[in-house]
Amino acid sequence: MTESKPAVFLDRDDTITNSHPRTAHLPRPGDLLDPDLVELLPGAGEAIAKLNRAGWPVVVFTSQGGIARGDMPPPFDRPRATLSQVELVNDRMRSLLAGVGARVDAIYYCPFHPSGTVARFTREHEWRKPRPGMLRTAAVELGLDLTKSWAVGDMPRDTEAARNAGIPADQAVLLVAGKPLSASNVNANGPTAPDLARAVEMILHRNGR
Repeated sequence: MTESKPAVFLDRDDTITNSHPRTAHLPRPGDLLDPDLVELLPGAGEAIAKLNRAGWPVVVFTSQGGIARGDMPPPFDRPRATLSQVELVNDRMRSLLAGVGARVDAIYYCPFHPSGTVARFTREHEWRKPRPGMLRTAAVELGLDLTKSWAVGDMPRDTEAARNAGIPADQAVLLVAGKPLSASNVNANGPTAPDLARAVEMILHRNGR
């Protein structure tokens, strides 16, 4: 029987990609729908490459409720937010990561939102953060040990989803750079870091790699 292995779970937008500044002109800043706007945050690709070299599987888990809402980025002749649009953005991110010698092993995204306009995706779902569905599905499909895994994200719902999935609180890292300390970004019993590079340093140090 193959032994389960630990992984590092990463949020996508504003954890790996520089989403909010690149989408500030859009109706919903932070919703990255256009592959031409994809840009890695400074040091993010190199941090992921360090995890790759240390033997950690890297899994992205991201909320993409724009699919349920049917969002359309300007210019408005572009396609609405769809599964294929999200895949194009993911492919662009993969390409940029490859350019710095990094890779992600899997990407899971949640297209559901209870306030949507696309009937197929308009509902609550176990994959919606802070629910643990994406992480638990990845654990089953990829043979991962959640109790030994880590998670990194820029929103409290990212670390809450990790804890709900069984990742220990002290292994769920909240990124807080540029954010005022408030109830909305306090990481319950968990560590914080200014960016992904520092979070990865923490992970590797804690695990002696």
